[in-house]
Amino acid sequence: MTSARPLRALSIVTTTALIFLTLATSALAQDAKKPAPKPANQRPAASEPTYPPRLPGGQEVVTDNSPDFLKAPDTLREGVAVAKTPPTVDFLFYPGQNYPGKPWSNWGDGLATGGKYYSAIGDHLAIGEKGGGEHGTGTAFVFEYEPQTQSLRQLVDVAKLLNLPEGHYTPGKIHSRLDLGSDGWLYFSTHRGSPRAANDANHYTGDWIIRCNPASGKAEVVAHGPVPKHSIPCSVLDPQRLIFYGGTAAGPDALDQSINFLAYDVKNKKVLYAGKNGPPRYLLFARSTGRVYFVAEKDEGPLMRFDPSSPGPPQAVGGEIGLRAATQETPQGFVYTVSTGQRSSDADLWSFNTKSEEIKKIGTAAASQAYVASIDADPAGRYLYYVPGAHGGSERDGSAVVQFDVKTGKKKVIAFLHPFYQEKYGLALKGTYSTAVSEAGDKLYITWNVSRGSRAWDSCGLTVVHIPESERVP
Repeated sequence: MTSARPLRALSIVTTTALIFLTLATSALAQDAKKPAPKPANQRPAASEPTYPPRLPGGQEVVTDNSPDFLKAPDTLREGVAVAKTPPTVDFLFYPGQNYPGKPWSNWGDGLATGGKYYSAIGDHLAIGEKGGGEHGTGTAFVFEYEPQTQSLRQLVDVAKLLNLPEGHYTPGKIHSRLDLGSDGWLYFSTHRGSPRAANDANHYTGDWIIRCNPASGKAEVVAHGPVPKHSIPCSVLDPQRLIFYGGTAAGPDALDQSINFLAYDVKNKKVLYAGKNGPPRYLLFARSTGRVYFVAEKDEGPLMRFDPSSPGPPQAVGGEIGLRAATQETPQGFVYTVSTGQRSSDADLWSFNTKSEEIKKIGTAAASQAYVASIDADPAGRYLYYVPGAHGGSERDGSAVVQFDVKTGKKKVIAFLHPFYQEKYGLALKGTYSTAVSEAGDKLYITWNVSRGSRAWDSCGLTVVHIPESERVP
């Protein structure tokens, strides 16, 4: 006969083993749900950018001078020199970026005058998109930078100025230049956030020419829809004659779908000329003659001339040029231009003699990236300044600030701003459409599209590059 005690003991052992097995299985299951530990050298995933953008420690402005500004990336092309003295650089974010844009961007070229810098940013939003501002649509801002106080002052909020009813289109971009007239007013034009939004359903009849007075702070509409159902993405102002020149972009419901060239008398508020085959992105202005030039429908090709002394269809000059961006006229009577370089291995630099209308190719622009959307000459007319990689990609070039010597044809990088700002402040500077040289030639203002971890960019910031005297004196 079998004893009951051994059976009872066996039962206890078996039950205990089952309990331990169950607990072990549960622990393994819990461990399986846990994410695998990251390698020690792997960075954590970037968090969503917050608004408004802020610098570490709540700082409004940061100022740096570092030998790292002169560390060239491996991508730097052969024959491009690097400066010997690093510049001092100030950085600050633009105010007003209090919500996500789509994205916040700089698209229009700025201006340095009267010891200050004027520039524009926009939220790139369009009616029907989330976060579209007070009226459910986009807006853009104009700012004045005061270098003495290192502060930005908002001059214009386009949506507030227009004050349109709910459901009406308002522009999310300023894509034109900012130019100062002899009357003391800054002039610019507006552009859509999304092409689809500029339609009849959103009460779209055309974009605006606007002006603001930095002294008084007043802003007002100069013209609405001078070319019906077209926006005005590029412009230049004749400051003496007060003629606003523009190139347009058609809305989807416009009868005329071509790019128009526009000459508008802002003093008398009338169209002097508007016609097809206009400039898509930039115009060349000869201040000494009052003539304006452009390439029809594209950024490189035959140069066309409009003379306000005999308004009429623009006439061919008799040469070809690349014209994605242009300087103002130098004391020597030259305007310098750069071809688009977008989706190209390089971009050409050109000189235009405003007296003889002679066109010459004088060099190339790339350090490694090629696309340049803003180019400026120093007050003496000796050096050109620009940043390649305008539409994102400048960081692959070290966000290089390039100086081109028109006398020697040589290129020199005066600063590589990436990865310095990425490593110190978590900011990648990813391209610009606005640069301007101070009237003394000692500062270069750059409005950047900035990424704080986003794939493209998410905000706008300003750098002031203080160019060492040793790097700008022959």
